[in-house]
Amino acid sequence: MLGKVFLNLFLLQVRKPSHHQSFMSYFCISLAIFDLILLGMMFLIFCNRNALIGEIRFTEYHICLLPQITAFVYGILHYPVSLIAGLDYCITITHTSKYQNKCWKSLYIVAVLLTWISVLGYVLNLQSSSLWPNLNNDNYGHQCPFYISSQTYWLSLGMLSIICLVLVFCWSEIINMMQSTQFISFDRDIVLLFPYELEGCARDRSKHLLSRLLISFMGTWTPFIMLQMLIVLLNAEIPAHIEMNVPWLCFVNSFLIGIACWVRRQDIVFTEDSWDVDPFVSWKFCFTPSSFQNTDKAVKLDNEIIIC
Repeated sequence: MLGKVFLNLFLLQVRKPSHHQSFMSYFCISLAIFDLILLGMMFLIFCNRNALIGEIRFTEYHICLLPQITAFVYGILHYPVSLIAGLDYCITITHTSKYQNKCWKSLYIVAVLLTWISVLGYVLNLQSSSLWPNLNNDNYGHQCPFYISSQTYWLSLGMLSIICLVLVFCWSEIINMMQSTQFISFDRDIVLLFPYELEGCARDRSKHLLSRLLISFMGTWTPFIMLQMLIVLLNAEIPAHIEMNVPWLCFVNSFLIGIACWVRRQDIVFTEDSWDVDPFVSWKFCFTPSSFQNTDKAVKLDNEIIIC
């Protein structure tokens, strides 16, 4: 848990500064806070074992019970969080702005709180369910059994399947695009300059945009994609309270933004204002070259866009 807390805080600190607010960004912050609270409570219980507070005597059982409940809560959050974040981006992706009004921010805070409260209430009502491991069972000995969520497996498998299908469908386009893509150094940053969009029918332009989106996504998240492939192939069992973390949510977040950009591609209008909807992937650069007539102007307006 200590390593997970450090990783969460590190990702929140090193991500690209972004003023765009979204449900996923608020949820990532809330997850980091919950993990920090959980770590502190586990540490306090560990330091005060066999201490009697009120009518409760804290033992190793409570050290196991606390992350066990957290594992159940985290294990069923993947689907609802992904669904809400996906709907959020499909609605707001066409009018991303550097500043959002207080109404949207309040709505995101309420949505995050309701998500946590509803899932926690659902889990606490499962106390008599067979899903709860029996800690008094001698078969467990001194081990603490944790809930292994299947949501992460199927979500990873679905995203990897979509990536592979798009890769096969746009293979020739991606090869041609990569051969003509240029890396330009601007203000000590490496900028990935896509080739111009070729004139053609709407299907050709859509395929060209899909290839750009895939290159931008994989250019940032290839190591994490390889890790997810390894986890899926090995069917690795990771406790749910460890598997739900900020890096995983950032990966899902970029994937959902890419899907939203593709679905709402006809309604997205590029502006010169900041379009930092994703703290890691600069999706704006996928739309920029087709909006300008020369390369110098495109590079000048996108001097802050970096492909990691």
